[in-house]
Amino acid sequence: MKGTVLPAWELPVTPTLVVSTAIATRDYQDVHHDRDLAQSHGSKDIFVNILSTTGLVQKYVGDWARTVIGPEFVVRSCALRLGAPAHPYDTLSFSGEVTDDSDGMLTIDVVGRVVSTGPTNGGDHVTAKVEVRR
Repeated sequence: MKGTVLPAWELPVTPTLVVSTAIATRDYQDVHHDRDLAQSHGSKDIFVNILSTTGLVQKYVGDWARTVIGPEFVVRSCALRLGAPAHPYDTLSFSGEVTDDSDGMLTIDVVGRVVSTGPTNGGDHVTAKVEVRR
């Protein structure tokens, strides 16, 4: 499986996605639900929080793993680094590749790139290394 490329996944970032996932992860920081306060702190707009991003990375890998490995797979680790913020009306474009396949463990490198509709250039929102046990 090493070298297997995961199918791309594009997710439109809406204000509802940003706010509802922040609330679902119990992150009540104002920059995730109040546009005026986020802008007063220097942000372009509200933005996706790290716990939501972690969930999106695991959903992306999990959807692929469920199809390829079956429902018995287990996510063993998910190490990630945040980069460019994801704001409403951006699109998150996920890609991934299996970089290791040994001892029943798959290592998948994931990139979630921001495709921005605004004046910002976008960039990598998240880079992650996810380990999945078969």
